[in-house]
Amino acid sequence: MGGDSALKSGQVSAMIKQGFIPAPNLSFSPSRTFSPPPSSTRPSQTQSHPHTQTLFNMMSEEHKFSDEKRRNTHDRVSRLLDEPALRSASGDVRLTVVGRDGFRVSMEVRKTVLADKSRFFADKLRCCGGGLSHSVEISDCDDVEVYVEAVVLMHCDDLKPRLRSMAEGVPKILSLLKVSSAIMFDLGVVSCLEYLESIPWTEDEQEEVISQLEHLQIDDSATEVLLRVSSDPSTADRADDIFLNLLSGVLQAKDDKARREMKALLSRLLKENVSNDSSRLDVSKDTLYHLCHKCISSLLLCLSEATSSDEKLDRGAIISDITREADNIQWIVDILIGKKMSDEFVKIWAEQKELATLHSKISTVYRHEISRITAQLCIGIGRGHILVPKEIRFSLLSTWLEALYEDFGWMRRASRAVDRKLIEDGLSQTILTLPLLQQQSVLLNWFDRFLNKGDDCPNIQKAFEIWWRRAFIKQYSAEPENSQLQITLSDYPS
Repeated sequence: MGGDSALKSGQVSAMIKQGFIPAPNLSFSPSRTFSPPPSSTRPSQTQSHPHTQTLFNMMSEEHKFSDEKRRNTHDRVSRLLDEPALRSASGDVRLTVVGRDGFRVSMEVRKTVLADKSRFFADKLRCCGGGLSHSVEISDCDDVEVYVEAVVLMHCDDLKPRLRSMAEGVPKILSLLKVSSAIMFDLGVVSCLEYLESIPWTEDEQEEVISQLEHLQIDDSATEVLLRVSSDPSTADRADDIFLNLLSGVLQAKDDKARREMKALLSRLLKENVSNDSSRLDVSKDTLYHLCHKCISSLLLCLSEATSSDEKLDRGAIISDITREADNIQWIVDILIGKKMSDEFVKIWAEQKELATLHSKISTVYRHEISRITAQLCIGIGRGHILVPKEIRFSLLSTWLEALYEDFGWMRRASRAVDRKLIEDGLSQTILTLPLLQQQSVLLNWFDRFLNKGDDCPNIQKAFEIWWRRAFIKQYSAEPENSQLQITLSDYPS
C-alpha cells in the first residue's frame, strides 16, 4: 500500500451505479487477503425480560444469517480471485471495486485486456503510460462480486463454458449482462445474450429478462433473445381465428380424457384474460356465440334422430352425442358467464321451443345433461351475473322449467358435480325476480309437483315463503300515497 502515493498521478477514478442486491460487508486488500469485518457487540443476556429475550433471539438469528452470508460471499470472491485467468496475468493495473457498504476488492490485472475488452476501460486508460503506474477504481457498486466475475470473464479466451458452469443460471447471467453493459464489455454482453437466448426461462425469469433488456436499451442486440415473447403484429388480426380453432378442436375431440384436460386448461387461460387491460388479446363474443349456435344445431339434430323411428340409426352413438353436445354448450356458457357476455344466450335458450319439445320425448337418463344448461343459467341470474329483462327470465322458465323438474332427480344422482343447493338457490332467486303474479303461477305449480315428487324435485320452499309474505303479509301497494308536502313558489327579492 506504500506505493499508492506514487501512483496518484496516473490514477483513474470512476463511479458506476447499478441496481443489484447489496453484498455483505467484506474487505479485501490488494494482495487478495481477506480481512473479516469487526465483530458486533452483543447485548448482555443476564436478567433479561422475556420479551427482550425473544427480540434478542430474533436479532441473534438474523446476525447468524448475516455472518453466514458474508462467509459465503467471501468464499465465492476468494475463488474468483484465485482463477487461473487472473493468477497467470502479469498485472500492470490495480483495479479496485468498492461496494456501497464498504466491501472492497482490489486485484492486479492487465491493461491490455481491460482496454481491448472494455470500451469503458479503454477510454479511462488511454492517457496512462506503461508499467504499474496507475490504478482504476469503480466505486458505489451494489454487487461487487458480479463486477469481479466480469473482470474474470475478460481474461477468459472462451466465455461460453464459464457461463454454462454458473449454477445460478438466468439471474446471475442478467447481473453479468447489466455490469458488462455498464463497463461496455461488448463480448460479455453478446455472450450473455446468446446464453439467455439458448436457455429455458421460468415465468418469473421471463418477466425479469424482459424488464432488464428494456432497461438496458440494447434493443438491436436483444432482438433474438426476445423473439420467444415478441408477438408478430399480425397476431392480433389472427387471434380470434386461433381461439376459434382451439375451442372447436376441444368441442370435436375424440379422446374424452384429453378433451376434459384441454377444456380445463382453456377455461383457466381464458379466465386469466378477464382484465381491464385493453392490450390483452381475448376470444371475441362473436366467436363464442358462433360456437353456441353450432352446438345447439348439433344438439337439435341429435334429438331429432333420437326420436326418429329409423331403426338403422345407432341409438347408442346418438345418445352419446346428445350428452357430448349438452356438455359442450355448458362449457361455452360457462366461458360466456365468466366474461359477462351470457345475457344474449338466455334469450337464445328461452326460444328453443322445438328443442324443449324433442327433449320431453327422450328418456330422462339420456337427456338430463340438457337441463343442466337451464340450471346453469338460473344460477347465473340468481347470483346477478346474468342481467336480462323479466320477459326473458319468464320465457326461460316457461320453456325449460318443466324439463328441469323432470330431470332434477337424475341430475342429482348421475353426477357428483351437481350441487343441489346451488341449483335450488339459483332457481329460487330467478323466480323471485319475476312480477308477483308470475311468481305465484310458478310456485303454485312447484308446490303440487313437490308434494308428489319429493326429493326428485328442487326444494325451493324458501322462495315459496318469500312469495307468501309478499302476497299475504307485507303487501305493497303500487298506488302513490297522498303527500303532505307543500311547495310554495315566490319571487326572489332583487
